[in-house]
Amino acid sequence: MKSQYRVVVIGGGVVGASVLYHLAKLGWSDVCLIERSVLTAGSSWHAAGGIHALNADPNIAALQAYTIDLLSDIEAESGQNIGLHMTGGLTMAGTPDRWAWLQSAYRTFQSIGIEDCRLVTVEEAIALNPIMSGDGLLGGMWADREGYIDTTGTVHAYAGAAKKHGAEVIEHNRVLELNQTLQGWEVVTEKGTVTCEHVVNAAGLWAKQVGRMAGIELPVSPLNHHYLISDTIPQLEDIDFEVPMTVDLEGFTYLRQDQKGVLLGIYEIDHQHWMMDGAPWEYGFELQQEDPDRIEHELTLGFERYPCLQEVGVKTWVNGAFTFSPDGNPLVGPVPGKRGYWSACAVMAGFLQGGGVGKSLAEWMIHGAPEADVYGMDVARYGVWAENKQYIKETTGQFYSRRFVMTYPNEQLPAGRPLKTAGAYADMTAVGCQWGQSWDLEVPLYFAEPGFAETPSLKRSNAHDIVATECKAVREAVGLLDITGFSRFEVSGPNAESWLDRIMASKLPKPGRARLAPMLAEDGRLKGDLTIFNWGDGTWWIMGSYYLRAWHLRWFNDHMDEGVTVRDLGEDTAGFSLSGPASKTVIEKLTDGPVGELPFMGCGAFDIGPLRCKVGRLSVTGELGYEIHCRAGDHATLRRILLEAGAGEGIREIGFNALLSLRIEKSFGIWNAEFTQGYTPGMTAMDRWIDWEKDFVGKTAARAERDGNGPAQIQVTLEIEAEDADASGYEPIWAGEEKVGFVTSGAYGHTLGKSLAMALVNTEHAKPDTALSVHVVGVERAAKVIPPSPYDPEGRVMRV
Repeated sequence: MKSQYRVVVIGGGVVGASVLYHLAKLGWSDVCLIERSVLTAGSSWHAAGGIHALNADPNIAALQAYTIDLLSDIEAESGQNIGLHMTGGLTMAGTPDRWAWLQSAYRTFQSIGIEDCRLVTVEEAIALNPIMSGDGLLGGMWADREGYIDTTGTVHAYAGAAKKHGAEVIEHNRVLELNQTLQGWEVVTEKGTVTCEHVVNAAGLWAKQVGRMAGIELPVSPLNHHYLISDTIPQLEDIDFEVPMTVDLEGFTYLRQDQKGVLLGIYEIDHQHWMMDGAPWEYGFELQQEDPDRIEHELTLGFERYPCLQEVGVKTWVNGAFTFSPDGNPLVGPVPGKRGYWSACAVMAGFLQGGGVGKSLAEWMIHGAPEADVYGMDVARYGVWAENKQYIKETTGQFYSRRFVMTYPNEQLPAGRPLKTAGAYADMTAVGCQWGQSWDLEVPLYFAEPGFAETPSLKRSNAHDIVATECKAVREAVGLLDITGFSRFEVSGPNAESWLDRIMASKLPKPGRARLAPMLAEDGRLKGDLTIFNWGDGTWWIMGSYYLRAWHLRWFNDHMDEGVTVRDLGEDTAGFSLSGPASKTVIEKLTDGPVGELPFMGCGAFDIGPLRCKVGRLSVTGELGYEIHCRAGDHATLRRILLEAGAGEGIREIGFNALLSLRIEKSFGIWNAEFTQGYTPGMTAMDRWIDWEKDFVGKTAARAERDGNGPAQIQVTLEIEAEDADASGYEPIWAGEEKVGFVTSGAYGHTLGKSLAMALVNTEHAKPDTALSVHVVGVERAAKVIPPSPYDPEGRVMRV
């Protein structure tokens, strides 16, 4: 072991070994992995080793596909047999909704380029897996690239390939302390102290302790997981192929062959946490005692699905722990506020996702950004509120128990909620507000009559007409929306303006004005669709998506200049928006200041009733509107006085479901749909806001796109001949038999009475009136490209 490395990776499981391999392969050979015991000691050695490319998150599915393609490469590079069995796989559905979801998921996978899967009948599925009973099943999906590997051999293959690229693996050497220095990190181990520029926490079951060594509380927890390996099954001795990986979604089980028996794994409803503060340091190759009574229901379903198990014994029980995050996705990337400290934790499907995690983290560290959009596993998707132990226990347990339970797009899950509520929460709840969640905050979805309960659905729900009424109020009178769920950053200091001018690609607004502002990464891809306010007193606001608060603050801090202070106002500021033709009348009743004289995109500080507020004249509904920002403690009062002033003007409280319908009629995009860090300004029409005359982060790459052949796909608006369901995102778009794009988001436009969507399509199919088709909940529907902003295309209404 040397005294200095560029990177130290802590943890010798599959994730740590993959990170080490990818760093060395990309040219950083001065790297080492430090393992307290031996490679695989933790979760890796007892993992079931299943692999499949399919995942509900398309970006993570793409990384899983990368991992599968990589496996044969690391086997060849290392010379280590990984025991790869590519059996193919089945995912089975046993309810009508699940079957509809599976058909829709099949189309999503087509959208992201996973072409080696197909839908199968129950009869076809039984022919592929003859030990499976078809009772109660409706259909399934087959995927070619599914199977399993030898877990120990795979970890050694990653490590062996890494060593051939110059990396070092150090076993039997526990890390004792981590100390941050001006140059990076001091890693104190049992065998001495190592200094490095970067340290990677890939400690698996020990991630909690390794985080705490650096003053970090990661939202992770281990949970126990059962599987069994059966004795020899005579039926398997009589067939000349391995049965495929098979997931029975309604039975909570997965199955693969193991020699001439099978491995049956269970995601039980009655979950069990284990060592939430981290595993004991001496733990490594132990297991917990099996608990068949706790998993009796799921075991029964499994034995009914595979009747042959009723005739043979159980050879081996495995009840071992592995770590989960609150949403089940990994925690990867640079930890905010800890320069040089990287997380590669909570990768509960390490052999399936480990290759993609290692690739993305290595690219991030070396090049400044990963190739893929990895927000779904970015450690910055959580804030300090997620450090709470009860929150972690509730949310990780919920995810584990719902691993194979169907979650509907309109379904609100209860774990860890409500956490943060705005000041008017109780008053809004009393009049029927139905709540959703954004980051830690409860946000309004719509307002219903007492006793209303929304039915979970893949199609238009029983809240459809409620949302229509809210949209009508905005278009014809005035709607009141709680906008506490927007992020707000205050920028101040002598160099605030020059800093903003550098990191924002747009022109900056003049005093008393606001402006839309794309923010780009160095590679020219989007980093934000933001709004900049110049309050005219030397302070500026950046407004964006509330759930990106930690993510954006990390970006701001990583690109900070001297003489600039950025303050997150998310805990201090709340607000409401007024939208609709009567909004000016309402706000003028509450002030004798010139609020009503604000021009479109104007802003200023005004007295609104008894409150001092910051007001901007803008709205994402496409109507005349105002955003009114107040102190968090004034939120309930602001709501009360606005409702009182609007009582004679037809004011109605609305939620974000109505906003989705209203903004889609204007072709207004939103982050994580039309705008992501995987897209460029040219693809998304954000280039219209760029000031090409100035220097800004990402200009060279953005200009290369502008001056080159342009993007292969661009954003369009679609009108879809849908019936009882609307597109939501990642549905494939077809021109005949050719796949030409995919939906980024969709909704029913209640004002226009049409099903609408925004999409990225190949440029040659982007002209208005181009006839296309879209799969909506698995059913192909006719569609056509229409001009953007089908409601008020000239934008006159919001500018009056």
